Amino acid sequence: MRGGTVQINWHDLQPVLTLDFHPVSRRLATGGGDHDIKIWVVASDESEEKLPTASYVSSLSSHSSAVNVLRFSPSGENLGSGADGGGIILWKLQSTDDGEAWKVHKSLLFHRKDVLDLQWSSDGSYLVSASVDNSCIIWDANKGVVQQMLEGHLHYVQGVAWDPLGQYIASLSSDRTCKIYANKPQGKSKNTEKMNFVCQHTLMKAELQNHEESKQPVKTHLFHDETLPSFFRRLAWSPDGSFLVLPAGMCKYSSEVINTAYILSRRDLSRPAIQLPGASKAIVAVRFCPIVFTLRGSQSGLFKLPYRAVFAVATFNSLYVYDTESAAPILIHAGLHYAAITDIAWSPDAKYLALSSRDGYCTIIEFENEELGQPHALSGKKEVTKGNVTCRNTKPATVDSMEVDAGTAKIKKSGCPEGTVTPPPVLAKNSTLRMKEEENVACEHAKPKPDSMDVDVDATKAKTEANPMSVEVTPPPVSAQKSVSSKPTKKRITPIAIN
Repeated sequence: MRGGTVQINWHDLQPVLTLDFHPVSRRLATGGGDHDIKIWVVASDESEEKLPTASYVSSLSSHSSAVNVLRFSPSGENLGSGADGGGIILWKLQSTDDGEAWKVHKSLLFHRKDVLDLQWSSDGSYLVSASVDNSCIIWDANKGVVQQMLEGHLHYVQGVAWDPLGQYIASLSSDRTCKIYANKPQGKSKNTEKMNFVCQHTLMKAELQNHEESKQPVKTHLFHDETLPSFFRRLAWSPDGSFLVLPAGMCKYSSEVINTAYILSRRDLSRPAIQLPGASKAIVAVRFCPIVFTLRGSQSGLFKLPYRAVFAVATFNSLYVYDTESAAPILIHAGLHYAAITDIAWSPDAKYLALSSRDGYCTIIEFENEELGQPHALSGKKEVTKGNVTCRNTKPATVDSMEVDAGTAKIKKSGCPEGTVTPPPVLAKNSTLRMKEEENVACEHAKPKPDSMDVDVDATKAKTEANPMSVEVTPPPVSAQKSVSSKPTKKRITPIAIN
């Protein structure tokens, strides 16, 4: 594994608010405060000494405000982008004399305020968007019209996720609730069932057992409120739809508030099944690797799955990578950026993991061949490209729901009340996996403090450290200066390459 912060002029030094990899190629799209979407080619050098390169390809410049989210359709033929002001643009890939170009296909105008998140359905026919106007909208991507409006949140909707099996949509809001909508079709239209999502569950509070048996259990909020200094709460389903991971979680033990993320099993979406170990800063984004891997035979897994799913969890300036076969993170990167991380993206072949940040820079991490493991073949998928592993891109096969392995998930929890919310809880206070700043490093400015994370790893202590690194890049042409985004931004402190 190698990589680090790519120090180029991504978006005229404006915040980079979102990014996504094309599902077939390694092209990376980024969106930021300069109102533009930029396309990059990420490549690696065979030499072990050289780091990945990012080469500028083109810019898409039809938005008139900051681009908060962009996502490629599953086929890669379309790109959806949402911006401040409520505008959504669908771009279509077209062949030209010079190669390929993204052209505006449709403009979706119905949200009254900023669009913060969006996601495509697994067949690419629909997409769902989340907005500051407290609503989610399901769009017909082919017709460019509103299919259904999902209302009920009382504050900004900052994250939305569409179940890859098409049955559920989940939304996460700063009103401290997560809503699970289930598709219950009503009637038929042109021999097809008419889509109709209704709210099935609203997750808001959890009941925790009091230390004193004589006292009644107390209820506490599952999520941070609107004071959380982030525009995004990007949640994600696993590739097979067996479980859902929710960021921006918090749990209150006595007087201590611990940041966490919750995992919901498809079998019971009414409450969390697992609570990830807490970090010192709030979790703002989750993204799953599109590839699943064969089991390694570990006995510490928390899931009864026939394969391993890998997912990345980002706090304000740290990254944790988990797999479903281990309780502790398999990778931790800390102190990567001087401002909050805003989005996460995996390349289709699982070779690259990219992060965007409000400091105006992106980080790209490259994995060696099969470093994450051997790919697990799911039925009904076909090969589309080569890379770290065989990349597959079709509709996910239907699978059974996730099972939580209660036997292996009984991790010690010192001084924490037992709760009905997180059976079994995965939070430990007696053992520590803590990241510290590297000592004896010459730097002109103070280095950002990494998050700390407490987990129980077989009652042993482990430490891991990560620092910003420079990555070889090809700079893009400098575009004309544009008006600054309405979002607040911090001045960039130029990081120094650290060996």
